Amino acid sequence: MGPQIIRALRGVNLEVEQAQFLCIVGPSGSGKSTLLSLIGGLDRPTKGQVIVSGVDIAALDENALAAYRRQRIGFVFQLFNLIPTMTALRNVEFPMVFAGVPPSKRREKATQLLSEVGLAERMDHRPTELSGGEQQRVAIARSLVNAPDIILADEPTGNMDSNTGREVMGLLRHINEEKGLTLLVVSHDPEVAAFADRVVQLRDGKISGD
Repeated sequence: MGPQIIRALRGVNLEVEQAQFLCIVGPSGSGKSTLLSLIGGLDRPTKGQVIVSGVDIAALDENALAAYRRQRIGFVFQLFNLIPTMTALRNVEFPMVFAGVPPSKRREKATQLLSEVGLAERMDHRPTELSGGEQQRVAIARSLVNAPDIILADEPTGNMDSNTGREVMGLLRHINEEKGLTLLVVSHDPEVAAFADRVVQLRDGKISGD
């Protein structure tokens, strides 16, 4: 930021096994979201490597990095990031447009995924007509459309009451087990961390516990 250097992460060395459910916890400003952005290919590290399945994604060009995000990664955000003018069904279909999936296949896949997350009766509703928990279920369905290997969820229950948050985390846990996906969740909530196989603590950009 101008002449000021902010070291969001410092010498983090982390290995995650396939199909593991890892929760990254720590106070605000500890580097949790930055770490998730690096793994997701949204940011590039100034030093070091981010190796996924033997490939250093930090060394990929922009086109290869975009393909990595589209094919390998599913993102779930605290604020859902749904398109307000689109129905739940269209929101889930949307990423498949960029993957070149034909319209009939898009609709079939989106319908199937929304049914899997318990929204079979809500497909034609827009985000403003859905509760926070329902919107996050749409976002989770959307994250699965391109059959990713890894789901990255940044504070996925941050805007919910505790009961709804538990339902969403139970759904993510089920998806992790059922589909064998690697799941990385960032949270400051101990209840969220309790769902994980492994909890890594970050503080001041460093791993302080594992």
